[in-house]
Amino acid sequence: MTQAMIQMQGIKKRYYEGKPNELEILHGIDLQVYPGEFVAIVGESGSGKSTLMNIIGALDRPSEGSYLLDGVDMLSLKDGRMSEIRNKKIGFVFQNFNLIGRQSAQKNVELPMLYAGLPARQRAQRAMELLELVGMEERARHQPNELSGGQKQRVAIARAMANDPAILLADEPTGALDSQTSRTVMDLFHQLNRQQGKTIVLITHSQALAEECQRILTLVDGQIIGERAGKEVPAHA
Repeated sequence: MTQAMIQMQGIKKRYYEGKPNELEILHGIDLQVYPGEFVAIVGESGSGKSTLMNIIGALDRPSEGSYLLDGVDMLSLKDGRMSEIRNKKIGFVFQNFNLIGRQSAQKNVELPMLYAGLPARQRAQRAMELLELVGMEERARHQPNELSGGQKQRVAIARAMANDPAILLADEPTGALDSQTSRTVMDLFHQLNRQQGKTIVLITHSQALAEECQRILTLVDGQIIGERAGKEVPAHA
């Protein structure tokens, strides 16, 4: 049987541990995501989505539980090693784009490769290939303030792909976009999933977006209360 790309068991997250105001946000999450899957984690504001995303993305550690990422025990790693694996294995796409101002689209896409130590020529070549993939090659020299919201998100997706990660982790990636632009961005995710086999985890409050995914996990008050298959993906994706 194929090994899960993401394998979590009994994940709990508490803040202010041992203090009178101790607060448990996640109450024992079990989660498996397999290579090539497109999975949605859907929940309302305050359900624990962001906390769970930070743990999946190795941006934070749980208070209890186990987490294997592509077979690696993430919780046994020191912070430096965890950062290395995060940079190599996971590409992030956020609602607010997180692009660096006063840097061109190309330089923004190059940034993860710079951290990974790739030579300048190789960085530039791959950045242009990725910008072409997302239809932004003609905007390569434009800075973020010269781009629309949809264009910024496409640059952000190209940047997330920079180190050819195994997983794309998308946190409300269409939250700041109009419906037509959202459609373009979601079509791009479907393309990356189908044509490049990327494993994608979509964190969203939108049931409509979640329905496009192969599998939908519903998060309520820090617990996964249900799992079901999504509906048909749009034919034009």
